[in-house]
Amino acid sequence: MPKAYWVARVDVKDLEAYKQYVAANAEPFAKYGAKFLVRAGQFETMEGCSRTRNVVIEFPNYATAMACYKSPEYERAKSLREPASEGDLIIVEGYDGPQPGDG
Repeated sequence: MPKAYWVARVDVKDLEAYKQYVAANAEPFAKYGAKFLVRAGQFETMEGCSRTRNVVIEFPNYATAMACYKSPEYERAKSLREPASEGDLIIVEGYDGPQPGDG
C-alpha cells in the first residue's frame, strides 16, 4: 500500500499565533503516524507561483492521511491556523510502481 502525503504551501500572517497551531498539531500528527519530510526549508520557485512556507508530511497511507485531517484533534489545531495564515493543502496518495532505471 503506498504512503500518502499532505503537501502544503502557506503564507504566515501572524507568526506568534501560528506557533500555537504548530504546538497543537503535534497531537494528531503523532496519533496518525505523520512524518515531516519538508518543513519550511530553503527553496527557490522554478516555475509558477509560490508561498513563503512549504511543508510535506508523510502518512502510512491515504486513509490515515484523510483520517488525520478530519479528526477532532486536527480540527482544533486547524482553528488556530486559519486566522494566522493563508495557504493551500492537498492530500495525495504516493506512487508505488516502477521507477526510471528499473529493469
